[in-house]
Amino acid sequence: MSTTGDNSKKALVDALNGALADTLALYVKTKNFHWHVAGPRFRDLHLLFDEQAAQLIGTVDLIGERVRKNGESTLTSIGAIATATGVADQDDTALDADKMVAELRDDNRKLHDRLNAVKEAAEDVGDNATSGIVDDWIDQAEERIWFLAQTLK
Repeated sequence: MSTTGDNSKKALVDALNGALADTLALYVKTKNFHWHVAGPRFRDLHLLFDEQAAQLIGTVDLIGERVRKNGESTLTSIGAIATATGVADQDDTALDADKMVAELRDDNRKLHDRLNAVKEAAEDVGDNATSGIVDDWIDQAEERIWFLAQTLK
């Protein structure tokens, strides 16, 4: 394989591991907000956050397996996730509901951008399987962003 091919494959694996880190970090944040949301919209947001967390965790194994199918290693620890993610921690358990929704919307946008990078990297290396499956993950992220944005209106 050429050096260019090696670099393209590395870019794909790096993008996949970045998406894996963002997905895991966003899952934890979404569950945090699910557990700590309060106020008049508690029930609706509690359920929405739980649905979105379930969708996120449902993609984790698929992303990791794409890395492994490319013959590389996935993230191995909380530290590795923390280093690779663009999703910031949120430890304020008293955050108001609108701030929770806005933060999740913005973090899902970050994940969406990362997934678009996976799509581009997969196409660059000719990995049609990854390119095809990432379309579903992008669509899921777009739906989460839409639901969260509509909730803020």
